[in-house]
Amino acid sequence: MATTEILSWGVGLLLALMTLLFIFRIVLTWYPQADLTQLPFLLVVWPTEPLLVPVRKLVPPIGGVDIAPVIWVGIVTLLRELLVGQQGLLRMLG
Repeated sequence: MATTEILSWGVGLLLALMTLLFIFRIVLTWYPQADLTQLPFLLVVWPTEPLLVPVRKLVPPIGGVDIAPVIWVGIVTLLRELLVGQQGLLRMLG
């Protein structure tokens, strides 16, 4: 397996995992009573919160709904398509 294939696979897996975590964060906004400091919620909050804080400062909640995770799903999906999509940069290198 070529180095670019391994890199492409790893980046694709990481970005897919981040997309899934942000989707879980969207679902967690529907349950405000969930204690985000306890397992298993902490496994979703820990890797995503540092990315959500700056976006929340730029885009405040709309109608009481935190849209920062939705924005990140779009960003990560775009990055995944640009890097490892059918005509992504990492695929073109390999």
